[in-house]
Amino acid sequence: MTRVLLTGFEPFGGAPANPSWDVAERLAGTDGEASPLADSGIEVVAERLPVTFSEVRSLLARALERHAPDVVVGLGLAAGRPHVSIERVGVNLALARIPDNEGAQPRDVPLAPGRPDAHLATLPIADLLRADERLLDSLSAGAYVCNAVLFHLLDLVALGAPGTERVRAAGFVHVPATGPDSLASHDDAIDVAIDDAEKLRATGAPRGRDGRGGRAGAPNGRAHAGDLAARTTGR
Repeated sequence: MTRVLLTGFEPFGGAPANPSWDVAERLAGTDGEASPLADSGIEVVAERLPVTFSEVRSLLARALERHAPDVVVGLGLAAGRPHVSIERVGVNLALARIPDNEGAQPRDVPLAPGRPDAHLATLPIADLLRADERLLDSLSAGAYVCNAVLFHLLDLVALGAPGTERVRAAGFVHVPATGPDSLASHDDAIDVAIDDAEKLRATGAPRGRDGRGGRAGAPNGRAHAGDLAARTTGR
């Protein structure tokens, strides 16, 4: 059985809830309803993360070690976007426009000093975009805690942290607060992402690493998402 780890966030900025956690709970079946993926051979586990720069890396590391997933998808809220969007890159930068839930507001500082400037997501993004017209292509996850989760996740996988041995696809998806996509449709869009990510896992594509623990064949240890997507479809 394929195990998918989803992460969502606690509320922030005075909001009473965070749709990213609602989606994660829905797909994991921890909201009182059966998971929509229960009969698909995919086990979904969900972890709620705090909106804090200081804690997300260590909590992600613990979640990876605890669950040993095949696929990891971080979820976050992008209130200004009208549709579900899939992120291509996590950057090693914190540039917070507002304080996080601990009151910290880092500005122009690296998330992980000494690590690569960025990592590319390893989800088969081109295939995901073709599979569901509601998904938007995004080249920026911002520089707040969503981006921090994406960068730290990809960096931990690149380093071969405990629990990442089986990871074949990892990335981040933003869900909107309002707009044409209702909250009820968010889980459908993420369902498509999980299904296509599972296809990537099934190929058994190697996760080659360079001497720094990053991905081989890409500058600064960055992953070549296009090559992974090609492996997914056999092209």
